[in-house]
Amino acid sequence: MLGSIADDFTGATDLATMLRRSGHRVSVVIENGTLSPDQLRAADAVVVALKTRTAPRAEAVEASLDALARLRSWGATRFYVKYCSTFDSTDEGNIGPVLDAVSDAVGAGRAVVVPALPANGRTVYQGHLFVGPDLLENSSMRHHPLTPMTRSRVADLLRPQTAHDVAEVPLATVHEGAGAVRDSLDAAGARYVVVDAVSDDDLVTIGAATAGDRLVSGGSGLALGIAGPGLPDERWSPPRTGRGVVLCGSVSTATLGQVADAARTQPVRTVDLAAAVADEQATAADLVDWVERQDAASYPVVCAARERADVRPEVDGVAVAPVVERVLAEVARRLVERGTVTALVVAGGESSGAVVRALGVDALRIGPELGPGVCWATGSAGDRTVALALKSGNFGGADLFTAAWEVLR
Repeated sequence: MLGSIADDFTGATDLATMLRRSGHRVSVVIENGTLSPDQLRAADAVVVALKTRTAPRAEAVEASLDALARLRSWGATRFYVKYCSTFDSTDEGNIGPVLDAVSDAVGAGRAVVVPALPANGRTVYQGHLFVGPDLLENSSMRHHPLTPMTRSRVADLLRPQTAHDVAEVPLATVHEGAGAVRDSLDAAGARYVVVDAVSDDDLVTIGAATAGDRLVSGGSGLALGIAGPGLPDERWSPPRTGRGVVLCGSVSTATLGQVADAARTQPVRTVDLAAAVADEQATAADLVDWVERQDAASYPVVCAARERADVRPEVDGVAVAPVVERVLAEVARRLVERGTVTALVVAGGESSGAVVRALGVDALRIGPELGPGVCWATGSAGDRTVALALKSGNFGGADLFTAAWEVLR
């Protein structure tokens, strides 16, 4: 079994999507959740979804080692540390400290570092990470409020986070094939090796070159190179009744575009930020009432913002983002508990985490892919089965909020 540790919830389903595409039967465990013996027998790969990307370093390491211990107890013999394809972290971690702890624990002499996800425009060339045509440092990630990315060379991002050596393998070597990559990794003699990749074919080559490695690390793209047994996965099926809703905490450019596209045919309601700061519960109740008043054939969208001008980091000195996350989580809980909604698209990593926690879901069965890094999954919220599509802010096509529902029909 392949055991994977993801540093946020959307990243976990992103990785699970890619593993499913490469022939694995995948389950996602939410934080401290567990799997039954039957669930374990039906899985070739298990991903533990954590909320450690911006957690204090010691907390991130402890949670990752706990996840590793559970994965080993479930029979995992090979391991994958998954982080964001834009390498979201600061000089204080958490990617380096988690890699150090996990590699020590499993006795791995080295691990490749492969953040590339070409399908979503994340590539690594000459050791530098690009977002589309832009170097990481020139992308919107430069202004991220928690992990501002002001450098682009992956080795330069990782070195301050670890005491171990960091080497690089260039694209020319990758294009020589798996054997050349394997020889280069062996010759590097470093604990961590950043490997260039600009296409899915490069990821397949890297996957073949590291097939005997106990530990690998990267974004979700590397999973395309890790072949599973290809057994049929018949465990997933969507809920048979109930409505769908879209909950957007993300205010990324991609998500704002998806909201605008949905607004052409679906009802859209923006969270009243001042009201939410003043009374979260009343705001959630008002939004639930609004959703329930919409046409039963519609897919209402509740969002933090419809356009860039709506984005406000603070209201009356109160940080808005955590308030919006809690409001959306409460909206989800009430709608599911009342049986109004059985399928939710959630945009944004923090919002996805808040919603999943509020619903009490502790494991997900991975279903159909909606696009690179986005899929439907099902889980149990109390005595109800819910379908969830957890979307990183920048992922998904422009029509995701309307097209996603076709898969469930």
